Amino acid sequence: MKYLYVAATQEVEREALAAVTARVAAEFGGPVRGMELGSVDFAFDAERRQYGSIPVLDMLLRRCPQDATKLLAVTERDLFIPVLTFVFGQAQLGGRVGVVSFARLRQEFYGLAANREIFLERAYKEALHETGHLFGLVHCAEPKCAMSLATTVRQIDLKDDAFCAACGTRLRRKPEGTQV
Repeated sequence: MKYLYVAATQEVEREALAAVTARVAAEFGGPVRGMELGSVDFAFDAERRQYGSIPVLDMLLRRCPQDATKLLAVTERDLFIPVLTFVFGQAQLGGRVGVVSFARLRQEFYGLAANREIFLERAYKEALHETGHLFGLVHCAEPKCAMSLATTVRQIDLKDDAFCAACGTRLRRKPEGTQV
């Protein structure tokens, strides 16, 4: 049997991880397993004071269990790719591994009072978005769709925590033998 894994680095709050895992399991169906990742300190870029998501994806590929269809990792570390100031997450399109950062999803990052409901809503949306990429979905032109591109938290806030009808249909129309 194959599983969708949701993994976490050591600093991730377990209650938030459980909530995101449950949401991913509900949306994608099928069995989900958890996995501990330890630290991603190896990906720290001292000049940028952020963590490179590309080295994190490379590590995830090396550590991806044999019985995994996909592996989505969650971290509290602020991620970047060389051509962007930051990323909320990154995933291989149609690949095996992806990562979501909780760092910029929290109100506190922007000097605002903590708001658990807003944080969890953003976390669900980004987990669905990156997992959608893993299952072959590209960015959607429908602004409310979880697969729409978001470069600010405001854009995340305007999304629904669900796929639009077209993306949902594409997701369900996977080739024979592919498990969603």
